[in-house]
Amino acid sequence: MSAITPPDGHLAEDAENPELIKAKIVSETARINWPQLQKFYAAGSVITVGSGHDLVEVAYAFSADDKTKVADWLAAGSVQRTTEQQAQQWFDNNTELWAVVISPWVLVQDKPAQLN
Repeated sequence: MSAITPPDGHLAEDAENPELIKAKIVSETARINWPQLQKFYAAGSVITVGSGHDLVEVAYAFSADDKTKVADWLAAGSVQRTTEQQAQQWFDNNTELWAVVISPWVLVQDKPAQLN
């Protein structure tokens, strides 16, 4: 298995304004059913973000190339490549996930939609 490394400069043009970057990430985050993500999983591009993390904060760390934070999460196992077992469970249940693309990665999180 190859190592996960965050991409360089996903939103580099706005690097001086973290809140603007986070707002862009929020606007690009959506709920999607697992079967629509399978081709990305097959390519090794899907990263699971544990429910204890804020998906936007993790996506921001990836986009900002914050190697220290990402390495800590990877070491703790709270952010990791999606496992075959998890992928199968999501497929069997047609699970709807929160997802955001931080190229080349698709970050996903299994959190129920909140009703307002």
